Amino acid sequence: MSDDSGITGHTRSVVVTTICCLAGIAAGVVSAAYVGTEPVDAASTTIVLVMGAFVLAQYPLYKAIGVGDFGAKDNLYVAFLTFTLWFISYTVLATSGVELVV
Repeated sequence: MSDDSGITGHTRSVVVTTICCLAGIAAGVVSAAYVGTEPVDAASTTIVLVMGAFVLAQYPLYKAIGVGDFGAKDNLYVAFLTFTLWFISYTVLATSGVELVV
């Protein structure tokens, strides 16, 4: 954590966790809308690319907020938490038969 950011350790953790969770849910919704929620659509690699794009899109946002110094553990945390929320939200949308139109 940089000294000039003004973000304490606890606030930094809450901000990173919140952004990861929201990005994962948004990735699940975008995956469902873009690819679909049929069982055949779940085998598409495009949904994983959408999730990866949401993981990478978070880093400029973190830099803008002032939380830009990530180690290996932090990067794994961001990727894992985003993946987990993406997986849960896409699974819920796919199993409930929701049809999202782009």
